[in-house]
Amino acid sequence: MSEADRDACSADIVAAARASFATNQPHLAVAELSAWRETAIALAAGLGKEAIEWLDDAETVERP
Repeated sequence: MSEADRDACSADIVAAARASFATNQPHLAVAELSAWRETAIALAAGLGKEAIEWLDDAETVERP
């Protein structure tokens, strides 16, 4: 991860940990840590480096 991403990661995890301890809801910190871990894994695997191809002429379909 870039230095800015690492800074954001640490700040988000600390904020989630504080919220978890203050509200006695440990899942808040666990969810934040898990999300950043998955982001780091995806970046390490090379995901996110390709340009996004948007569909300019997207076709609207009828609901079933």
